[in-house]
Amino acid sequence: MADSQDAARQELLAMRKTIDNIDAAMIHMLAERFRCTQRVGALKAKHDMPPADPKREEQQVARLRALAKEADLDPEFAEKYLAFVIREVIRHHEAFARTRHEG
Repeated sequence: MADSQDAARQELLAMRKTIDNIDAAMIHMLAERFRCTQRVGALKAKHDMPPADPKREEQQVARLRALAKEADLDPEFAEKYLAFVIREVIRHHEAFARTRHEG
């Protein structure tokens, strides 16, 4: 019984290490994504383009839902995740636009 418990603990530790690595990769990928969207926001502000692009957002929702289905991930979850990210991106773009118009 103790050997079984030890083996289970070792497997649990290994799985948690993998989860921690995935979380770290996701944070780095999100950081890179936001660096890119900040450049988009600066470009939009410079050329007086609107911070939000509903057509692009609609396309991204459809794209991510399809990717989620392919990856066997709940499409509703993927859409909620994307909505959160889009809200944050738009908030950044609006800040760029305000800064441009104030400065």
